[in-house]
Amino acid sequence: MCQMKLKTSNSEVRLSLNKITKKLINNQNDRYFDREISWLSFNERVLLQVYDKTIPYGERLRFVTISSENLDEFYMVRIAGLHQLISQGFNTVPETGMRADELLKTVLNASKDLKNKQQRCLNYLLNEKEDCDVSILFDNKWTKNELEWLKEYYEQNILPLLTPTTLDPAHPFPFIQNKGKCVLMEMKDTKNKNINCVVLLPDNVDRFIRLPGEHQRYAMLETLVTKFVHLIYPEYKLLKSGMFRVIRDAEIEIDDEADDLIGQFETAIKARKRGGIVSLTFSHDLSKSAQKLLTRQLNIPDDHIYVAQGFVGINDFTEIINNLPKQNLFKPYKPRMPQRILDFKGDCFSAIKNKEIIVHHPYESFDVVLSLLQQAAIDKNVLTIRQTLYRTSPDSSIVQALVSAAESGKSVIAVIELKARFDEENNVQLARVLEQAGAQVAYGLVDLKVHAKLSLITRKEGKKLVSYAHCGTGNYHPHTAKIYTDFSLFTIDKNICEDARSVFNFLTSHVQPKQLNKMIISPNSSYDWLIEKINYETQNAKDGFESGIWIKCNAIVDQKIIEKFYEASNAGVKIHLMVRGICCLRPNVKGMSENITVTAIIGRFLEHGRIYVFANKGKFQSESNLVYISSADIMPRNLYHRVEAFIPLENKTVRSQILDQVLPALINDTKNTWKLNKNGEYSKKKYKDKTFCAHTYFMKNPSLSGQGSLAKI
Repeated sequence: MCQMKLKTSNSEVRLSLNKITKKLINNQNDRYFDREISWLSFNERVLLQVYDKTIPYGERLRFVTISSENLDEFYMVRIAGLHQLISQGFNTVPETGMRADELLKTVLNASKDLKNKQQRCLNYLLNEKEDCDVSILFDNKWTKNELEWLKEYYEQNILPLLTPTTLDPAHPFPFIQNKGKCVLMEMKDTKNKNINCVVLLPDNVDRFIRLPGEHQRYAMLETLVTKFVHLIYPEYKLLKSGMFRVIRDAEIEIDDEADDLIGQFETAIKARKRGGIVSLTFSHDLSKSAQKLLTRQLNIPDDHIYVAQGFVGINDFTEIINNLPKQNLFKPYKPRMPQRILDFKGDCFSAIKNKEIIVHHPYESFDVVLSLLQQAAIDKNVLTIRQTLYRTSPDSSIVQALVSAAESGKSVIAVIELKARFDEENNVQLARVLEQAGAQVAYGLVDLKVHAKLSLITRKEGKKLVSYAHCGTGNYHPHTAKIYTDFSLFTIDKNICEDARSVFNFLTSHVQPKQLNKMIISPNSSYDWLIEKINYETQNAKDGFESGIWIKCNAIVDQKIIEKFYEASNAGVKIHLMVRGICCLRPNVKGMSENITVTAIIGRFLEHGRIYVFANKGKFQSESNLVYISSADIMPRNLYHRVEAFIPLENKTVRSQILDQVLPALINDTKNTWKLNKNGEYSKKKYKDKTFCAHTYFMKNPSLSGQGSLAKI
């Protein structure tokens, strides 16, 4: 592989969470970083995109909202999980041995530090007027005409939706649902008596009200509530006001042996809205007495309380992003349709039968996946469609194609994972729609999430049956396919198709396949397979043969696999791990991991596709290399508690696309790449020369396996 030679300046961007990097290393002989802190570090890398002025203003603001939304989910899932662990009497965290209470304290401190940085980044953008003049105006900044306009807007569009609650013995404290935002107002009534009032801000109303005119000038919903409080409480005097927001435990409990699994999920989804509070945020202008009142009423410990020295609910700034001029956003990118498909005039079956193809999303259109299913739905020769669905959109064209196929009499088997977190409600609805159309719907397995991304279409061609398989690394979700980088393999390889059929039979019969031809799946064999491949590279290095491991994934957590990486490193195996998010492996430690490099790319698109490459006694990019794509990361949940698939790439052109095009671009990226050091810090070098961006490269260069007739030009 041709490495790019780039001169660097002495200036580097480094990040660490409030100097908590020393606590990244847990108490197991300093061999691993803690997964919770590592996850927070990933979101700090997302947040720091704010300072990259080569990124349009609106997109930098979007990175702030993404970091904020991710942190909400972290509280709902990970911090809530630690609480549950402690409440169930566990003193230590399974697999790491860390004291649960100490980890919780560390994680809460790091989370608050990240919240502070989010506030600073947001303020930085709001004060950066040269790129985009966005102004948040409070009542003392409005003109007389603006005040009149806002009052009319408030009376017509907001006031009818508000339900104020006066806090007194006759009115219990109102229930605040997950992510609920409220204004608390302290007032005096006509008898000079102090009263408190809570107003829940409706979710279906814009929080940022744009003022008339060309400029991006906004009033905030909570400001209008307090400014026009006299419309709710005439003759009352407003003394002080402020906002608060709650985050609740979002885990749901399901009885997998219930007779009505769908009903169980619908009940659990409703119950989730009432989960215990794990985070309470106050605005800085909320009085101390009001803070004490809320703390008592909501029954939450002090260490779960955050006082925002700025805005509460930063993720709501997405509303402003949607109003920004086009020049403040990334230039729209239209994904390519692979030329191979166009050469066959859109006939996916003919194109795939002619030659195996791998599609690189979002640079190449997700419409290829949709087109295959739509074509199958109306093709009279198609007999059966099997499909896994983990996450997809409510208006999913994939589901519409499956419905059409079922209604036309084809045998449609859809495996819907009801336990896909935060998509449970949507998946319940999809299941009902498919069942009503006549599809056979399976809900996965009792103790395993179905995370594999597979389609299998069986078609009668002449006197024989031919199967077409789609194996992906991402979800069948047309919206996320525009921003997530993933891979879709289309093949008629008999062994892969037979393996896919065995997996679907496993998902409906619950009988694990004893042996597969080429595919590796979890929980059957993926762990043993990874161990075997790492051991083989280790032995090759000891015996003087070529060795190496190149892996692109979203997370590395499993300690047994990490130990094998350390063993391989000590034997001299060069290992490059491209890990977007959590990485518990500690690289570059002499005598332990000095041959391991860990990098992460944060840029315009979310790196999501998984690639596993093993040297197999050959140099990188040689024919000896073993190349796989997968739905799985290196986490215990992916290896032992989910159904996942590792798919070998054996076609010469498809392999070349990964080895000669995709991986070199990712390894050589100098614009978006962060490097992890042994202390848990990520650093991003600034280059004097023009930087190379993998995402830009992929947008401009057609994939090798999809070029078709273009390859002859």
